Amino acid sequence: MSRSFALIDGNSFYCSCERLFDPKLRRRPVIVLSNNDGCAVSRTAEAKALGVRMATPMFMIRDLVRREGIAVFSSNYALYGDISRRMNEVYQRFAPDIEIYSIDESFLDVTDIEPEQREEFGRDLRSTVSTWTGIPTCVGIGPTKTLAKLANHIAKTTPQLGGVCDLTSASVRKEWLPAIALGEVWGIGRSSQAKLAALGCRTVADVAALDPRPVRKAMTVVGERIIHELRGTPCLDLESVTPTRKGCAVTRCFSGRVDELEVLLEAVASHATRLGEKLRQHGLATDHVTVFYHTSEHDRGEPQRSVSFTVDLPEASNDSLVLVRAARWGAKRIWKAGYRYSKAGLVTVDLVPPEASQRALIGAFDRDASGRLMAALDACNKRFGRGSVFPASTGIERQRQRWQTKFEMRTPRYTTRIEEVPIVLARA
Repeated sequence: MSRSFALIDGNSFYCSCERLFDPKLRRRPVIVLSNNDGCAVSRTAEAKALGVRMATPMFMIRDLVRREGIAVFSSNYALYGDISRRMNEVYQRFAPDIEIYSIDESFLDVTDIEPEQREEFGRDLRSTVSTWTGIPTCVGIGPTKTLAKLANHIAKTTPQLGGVCDLTSASVRKEWLPAIALGEVWGIGRSSQAKLAALGCRTVADVAALDPRPVRKAMTVVGERIIHELRGTPCLDLESVTPTRKGCAVTRCFSGRVDELEVLLEAVASHATRLGEKLRQHGLATDHVTVFYHTSEHDRGEPQRSVSFTVDLPEASNDSLVLVRAARWGAKRIWKAGYRYSKAGLVTVDLVPPEASQRALIGAFDRDASGRLMAALDACNKRFGRGSVFPASTGIERQRQRWQTKFEMRTPRYTTRIEEVPIVLARA
């Protein structure tokens, strides 16, 4: 039996998570904002109908929000991540192999489902996810991952399909592909659209009919692969085992401008602490870290500056305290007063498992002691909530308000923080 994939994703996922715990939002337009409550990154159908576009800055739609009664929330990543985990637990009951593509999208291998039963499978999957988690979804099915993602788009935008579209059949694809714009194909961005338009393409059907050779010359092997996938020949398999990370970054915009070294060092130390957590989660380490910070190009008339510095470690480590010391030292080296900085971050690449890294002759540290300390730190933060135990160099909560990312309209983290679980009182 030929391969077949399903792509299921949550509709307006962040907004749907917010609606879970507030029934009054079910018919109300809702948007969720990015970090620092900057731009709209999730919108319900009602908000889209009112003209709210993706990535529209909040200050540009403030009057619309007030006039139309749009509910606005800060991003609540702890809640969204936990709901995503629960949804994937449901998927695992339906398919043996799953690839978690993003927080709200997952690919399922549905090869073993008989072709005539796949639409019913999709409806059953949607219904179960809705019943068990409360999140509405759409399902796209196809012989390749590209076609499954395209089918998901069709399911979302064609209400009469009931949230499920199956493009397994070549005759069904022949009906749908001529009506879909190039930009809806996974992997075709603006520059690729221009190249394909130069080759005479206007719709997805035009791309599928192209000779792969000139496309490979214009768009490399990626373009050629897209053509084969649109024709129903799989070129991309499920990544059921997450590939080893090659790099890691922690970057944040400040809630306000930072013009004091000590405040910036607190932020950098906090980012380094989080970087250590992420490396330990993946069983990796790094022997260097690049610290950067810069001003905002939107601060017109003010002096601009963007700087970075790479600090080499004696040997690879994922110890947060080691990373904090390195990051603070690097940040001090490039500090210059007289500027109002808007963002800072840490970046590292060429990650390796700690046991595979070479030991240092000079400056080596006790790996066993470091491992025990970090394990205790992670255990405390897992049990009592992230940030319960932290290096003092990251500052106390009151100090952090000077640089921490703003989430002024964030709802409670209902499913991950015991102190934020709603309390119901029964009347006698």
